Amino acid sequence: MSRLHKPRAGFWIRLCVLVVYPVDSLLFRIRWRELDRIPPPGRGVILVANHISYIDTLLMARLVWQSGRIPRFLVKSTVLDVPVLGRILHGARQIPVFRGTDDAAKSLQAATVALRRGESVLIYPEGTTTKDPAGWPMAGKTGVARLVLLAPEIPVVPIGQWGAQPPARRSAWLRRRRVAACVGEPLDLSRFAGQEPGAENLREITDIIMSAVREQVSIVRGEPAPTAFFRPTGGGRSR
Repeated sequence: MSRLHKPRAGFWIRLCVLVVYPVDSLLFRIRWRELDRIPPPGRGVILVANHISYIDTLLMARLVWQSGRIPRFLVKSTVLDVPVLGRILHGARQIPVFRGTDDAAKSLQAATVALRRGESVLIYPEGTTTKDPAGWPMAGKTGVARLVLLAPEIPVVPIGQWGAQPPARRSAWLRRRRVAACVGEPLDLSRFAGQEPGAENLREITDIIMSAVREQVSIVRGEPAPTAFFRPTGGGRSR
């Protein structure tokens, strides 16, 4: 699959491509839909995806690369401390997220700067792999909404993926699995421009975005999505 556009990429990004492509090709049979809905290079874009496994990050990186963009992920700061991997991610200019610290706002500031430089920033609003028993997207955390309010002029593009979740049988790990992802139309969130972040509008923006992601997941799964988001609780599971 060729790239839609060919922006310039530095050493560390090309090293990531050399690692990601063989791994993806070994493990999966890939099908992307509507890649052309991702704006071409030169304009910032917030890409929002559901999170079904740790390895799906490799697939989303490949999807963004094949759309002709260079992916900038928001990643846990602790991952960047891992030897070798952390050096590569630092070199590829991925954006650390400092959860539960006084530096937590720095990740949003860094993402806003990247977006206004015309880069593509990819976020998993769920914050972790889905805990929904059926694998549907969970309710998102509101960090993505805060980013929208910081950069209201930047388009938000939802992505739904399916197939990279851990298989039910161990033997399935030995077979190449089918994976698919569908890119949705950019969302119109212009009515929130100029608003200050508050509990109500942060939740509304987040739910609009996650509903659009869920719609794309429904397309690639070929089945109707649930009408409510799964919300994990300390004492058990609930929707």
